[in-house]
Amino acid sequence: MSDLEAAVTGRRRVALSRRGTEYVVIAQSLRVHGREEVLIARLPMTGEDLEFVLDEIETFDVLGV
Repeated sequence: MSDLEAAVTGRRRVALSRRGTEYVVIAQSLRVHGREEVLIARLPMTGEDLEFVLDEIETFDVLGV
């Protein structure tokens, strides 16, 4: 979890897998929605912000560390 927090602080790219789909995104923030912790991340190609519930993330790797 500390790696993900560091990625948010440094606005680093993160490769993550959720429901069998891999995403490469730029970490923006970590938030709590109800009882779920959520990563807010931006797709670099479109600028779209996506929300990833941490419990749904299968794997992640902070890139460029």
